[in-house]
Amino acid sequence: MQHSANKYILAIDHGTSGVKASLVSVYGKVISSEYERTPIYYLPRGGAEQDPAEWWHALVTASKRLMQKSAVPKHDVIAVCVSSTFSSTVAVDKGGAHLMNSITWMDSRGAPYVRNLMGGFPSVEGYNLFRILRWIPKTAGGPTLSGKDDIAHVLLIMHEYPEIYAKTRMFLPSKDYLNLRLTGEFAASYDSIQLFWVTDIRDVGNIRYDESLIRLLGIDRGKLPPLKKSTDILGTILPGVADEIGVSRDVRVIMGSPDHQCACIGSGAVRDFEGHIYIGTSSWVQCVIPFKKTDVFHSIASFPTAIPGKYQSVNEQDIAGGCLQFLVENILYHGNVLSKGAPPENIYEILDEIAAGIPAGSHGTIFTPWLNGERTPVDDITVRGGFFNLSKTTTRDDMVRAVLEGVAFNTRWSLGYVEKFVGRRMDPLNMVGGGAKSDVWCRIFADVLDRTIRQVKDPMQANARGAAFIAAVGLGFITFDDIPNLIEFNNTFSPDPAHRSRYDELFREFLAIYKNNRAMYRRLNRLQS
Repeated sequence: MQHSANKYILAIDHGTSGVKASLVSVYGKVISSEYERTPIYYLPRGGAEQDPAEWWHALVTASKRLMQKSAVPKHDVIAVCVSSTFSSTVAVDKGGAHLMNSITWMDSRGAPYVRNLMGGFPSVEGYNLFRILRWIPKTAGGPTLSGKDDIAHVLLIMHEYPEIYAKTRMFLPSKDYLNLRLTGEFAASYDSIQLFWVTDIRDVGNIRYDESLIRLLGIDRGKLPPLKKSTDILGTILPGVADEIGVSRDVRVIMGSPDHQCACIGSGAVRDFEGHIYIGTSSWVQCVIPFKKTDVFHSIASFPTAIPGKYQSVNEQDIAGGCLQFLVENILYHGNVLSKGAPPENIYEILDEIAAGIPAGSHGTIFTPWLNGERTPVDDITVRGGFFNLSKTTTRDDMVRAVLEGVAFNTRWSLGYVEKFVGRRMDPLNMVGGGAKSDVWCRIFADVLDRTIRQVKDPMQANARGAAFIAAVGLGFITFDDIPNLIEFNNTFSPDPAHRSRYDELFREFLAIYKNNRAMYRRLNRLQS
């Protein structure tokens, strides 16, 4: 670790609901933050878009407000590093201007094109066996049938927006679009490009495009960006951007990583087989591993990380913390005659208090969190959420706690396959993201998973902290080996044996709900061609 005077990173955490700009020391201390919301636009057939111009406006606005607070001297801010949503795709022209809204990680409209490309007899889990075997040895996976990967977004544009496809100079992941706006440089990192499914990652130290896979997909090789390491210096911030934000013109922009990888690094779980849980709009349970492997049946694979020579076991729950937002906005405060007025600003603290007053198991109420289909451990875009086992005595309070427990049940489902994937029990687990602010939810996770949960300090800053650590490594201030010693924890939650049998029983029924109803969901929500 290189000791120096205080130096800071402007860490950008671009999430689904907005952009957070934070000043973080090169040793991971969060000094100050500002946040600016961004909308999402839902469309028919599973569409979910965002406007890249609104991303950029939010980044500049939040960063400018942050710098105006003068929390640290301007000349001590030495770099910008971005964490951004995984698998949100932007088509840009030769001048770097976006040509249409970004197709986000929630958008499944490309599914028919992926299924047409990857399906057929003989079939394994919906994939043509011979076709998927062209991908797995090289990429550790393949285009997911849900249509939510970057490559599905590219195929959607190619087939349904041919005029946009023709004008596109490059397709960029969201992080790399923001980097382009910061520097004028076109590039993607080895980890952000992964869900295009066109890179050979067998040698994690020498990741490169695979021309044969690009040909199989039928896309234009020239529309794919140059590749760099996450810790590489992309360039110097553009003078006009520096002036508008309020940083020095010599600030460097580090490549950065998607949110999964930044959260991993910001959680402190950077050594082999150390796991973390992230609870934001979506959710995941992951750990760093030293090998490449694939579980095609449960959508778990080894992906590149920002850490040299290391992979990360990757899986994602489509909606997690977003289930609470759904509960508030669509049920409790829908805005009709039955619920006039807006929710209070501390609504999530109120929900915590309500949940804490209900016994483990929510009086038998079970919530399934599949509001937008699911990615792992099943890749199923037709499955849907719901409340089960309601009775005349069920209250809204029971339903509030059931939402928290349902997200944890789904995480337990994934955790079982992740632990099988990595070959060992993952205990303890570091917990980060907005959901980790809740002591009640951390307790529920500990009890449902039967694992020790370590609540990372400033859990909502995990992505920003991870981005800052990546920049600090790239600039030589620290190494990745230093990071575990730089992480602090608020609390540690050990599982309560008194809740074991109740949660085991409800978890079995949670799994049965999917098994018994998946055909019904498929009939009700089948894609319209």
